[in-house]
Amino acid sequence: MQQSVPPWLEKLLSTEFFPVCRTHGDAARSECNMYCLDCNDGAFCFYCKSSKHKEHQVIQIRRSSYHNVVRVSEIEKVLNIDGVQTYVINSAKVLFLNERPQPKSAKGGSRICQVCGRSLLDIFLFCSLGCKLVGIKRNENARCILEGKSSTTRVISPTRTRRIEIMMNEEEEHHHIYTPTPSTRRRKGIPHRAPN
Repeated sequence: MQQSVPPWLEKLLSTEFFPVCRTHGDAARSECNMYCLDCNDGAFCFYCKSSKHKEHQVIQIRRSSYHNVVRVSEIEKVLNIDGVQTYVINSAKVLFLNERPQPKSAKGGSRICQVCGRSLLDIFLFCSLGCKLVGIKRNENARCILEGKSSTTRVISPTRTRRIEIMMNEEEEHHHIYTPTPSTRRRKGIPHRAPN
């Protein structure tokens, strides 16, 4: 049986990031926001990386609205992230490590996370890596392999595959019906000068 989840993923998702490093606490860049995929031994700081993890596969965790994110360019080298919602933050494509709570009164679209129900913007299945992991564990027949990059299609089930194909076809049809050009956009209002 092929292992579908890398051994470091669960530990990465449960690690606490951004405490001050015990060894380099007085230094400027001493927050523990790095994770070594080879050692799989918790978070460490920039200086620990230089001294202990020089030749290892290391990813950097960042913060967005008090939640941990990782750049897509770093994680997609070692992990299949198909089906996980990505976001652009500070001109970098990122994805969230764990589920983020969503208020119950939030307006939901037709597309929601298969695990936590969070609204998704595009035809994604999960809002975070953590939700994707839970989705794979729930569905033992999942073809959504998390083991490194591969060229095969990695979608949860044939019925969901068909639903995604239908949604993609509908989106293509919508794109052919009307596409606004920059000249057809109207201003929200007329700008006025402030009174003297």
